[in-house]
Amino acid sequence: MASGLRQRVVTALAIAAVVIVVLFWMPPVVAVAVVAIVVLAGAWEWAGFAGFGTQRQRLVYTCCVGLAVLLAWELTADPARLAVFLQVVALWWIAAFLWLALGSQRGGRRAAAVVGFAVLVPAAIGLGRIALIEPEGRVLLLFLLVLVAAADVGAYFGGRTLGKRKLAPRVSPNKTWEGLVSGLVFAALAALVGAAMFGQPSLPWVGICVIVAVASVVGDLIESKFKRGAGLKDSGTLLPGHGGVLDRIDSHVAAAPIFLLGLQWLGMTA
Repeated sequence: MASGLRQRVVTALAIAAVVIVVLFWMPPVVAVAVVAIVVLAGAWEWAGFAGFGTQRQRLVYTCCVGLAVLLAWELTADPARLAVFLQVVALWWIAAFLWLALGSQRGGRRAAAVVGFAVLVPAAIGLGRIALIEPEGRVLLLFLLVLVAAADVGAYFGGRTLGKRKLAPRVSPNKTWEGLVSGLVFAALAALVGAAMFGQPSLPWVGICVIVAVASVVGDLIESKFKRGAGLKDSGTLLPGHGGVLDRIDSHVAAAPIFLLGLQWLGMTA
């Protein structure tokens, strides 16, 4: 167990170091390139959820996701089209929440293949477009990572100490409603700090950040649903002690486009 914890810590520190270097010592375009690589790695792993077992099948699926990202990137170069795109994505994540709430056992390999596009393409657009916002894009992206981490930490400790009622037992048995509420409280506290950092009015900023935190939980559950459906414990083995890329970004795939939509609403993307 000590060895596993050591692996988790070392990997987490390495990831944090790479994030800091990319965000603050490299041009914004490098951050966008890293986002693309991470999303493509996630697509490779998601192909396993869809039952694509051979390397050739996974490569084809990954290339299709990459092509979809390129098309969506071109489409969203116009701010008006980006706004429409993000609104459609928000509707998708609302539908995903209802899907989990009302029929979490539904959806097989074909559904997994389609949902992979709906999850990964908007994530790439959200993360990449946030990084390019001038002059604070990379700081905003770092804040998003901290916000999601705060929600995760709050949910973990709240669930361990107070958790009784299961949130989605058929999808993620360890998650509880008490953990969810604790995570949202932690996210709200992080949001208050963010409001001061970015000079935003507290009430709308915190409201947006709490919605983003809720979206991060839905993203986590969607990944867990299809991972469990494929009979997998982890999405991959790329990150020692953590599993795969999707196991690290499952919360961010939903949080990023919703956060970008909130930034647009606040007028911070111009």
